[in-house]
Amino acid sequence: MDALRRLASNAVDVAVDGAYLRAFAADGARAVLRVTQPEPARLRVQAAGMTPARALALADRMLGSSVVMRSWERRSASVPWVARLARALRGLRPPRYPTLWEACAYAIVFQQISIHAASAIMLRLVHALVRSVRVDGIALLPFPAPAALLSARDEHLRAAGLSANKVAHLRAVAHALERGDVTGEEIERLPTPQAAERLVQLRGIGAWSAAVVLLRGFGRLDTFPMRDSGVARTAALLSGDPSLDLERVLDALGATRGMLYYHLLLGRLRNLTPGTAIEE
Repeated sequence: MDALRRLASNAVDVAVDGAYLRAFAADGARAVLRVTQPEPARLRVQAAGMTPARALALADRMLGSSVVMRSWERRSASVPWVARLARALRGLRPPRYPTLWEACAYAIVFQQISIHAASAIMLRLVHALVRSVRVDGIALLPFPAPAALLSARDEHLRAAGLSANKVAHLRAVAHALERGDVTGEEIERLPTPQAAERLVQLRGIGAWSAAVVLLRGFGRLDTFPMRDSGVARTAALLSGDPSLDLERVLDALGATRGMLYYHLLLGRLRNLTPGTAIEE
């Protein structure tokens, strides 16, 4: 759940008293998903406004609950500092955004700025574009649909903190998805290299963003967002090796390399630097 939410400023993916809450809006209707974990190996999924099958599929996709981790466990054990992170974050699964649009929007907003700055911008953007849904006194914000962004005025989007380029890029992707130029189903069908090539045809989606979309939106653990100075700094910090050869580490992790992204993210947020005590 922490890998999905990242920061407490995430108002779309909400955690309250051990429960994960998420609101969805489509065609004017509202739906709410609630997931709890009553036992270590069991999730309880509750929903309003959607079928049980849809609720289970969404919960599984977004929380990565059915992803088998044996290959990651085997490969991560071959890199001592990664193995240490894996022990500290045992049980971590790769989460996914529910739609191609949401994955692209996050990738664009988070381009070339810190995670904290990007999260603050996304929070303001969501508040500007959607109305909250109250469930048991808790305000939930559905992620804005492409149409909501397209109908917003540029000055309102800029007021959230978006640059003119990012506004243009978000609008371009929203238009492409609204027209059906590219769909999530199409990306799902394509092998990772071809899917990346398809995504970079969208304005505002470069190689780094395509990797983020494929990893965070489609669970492609065989990809890793390279050319990211923040990721490189975090890897050096958590490994304790300022001259770390990240490419060599990724080669060792093979088709599970994407899991390192989540371990670096949570490891940095939890300050799991060398010397930090870890419960076995």
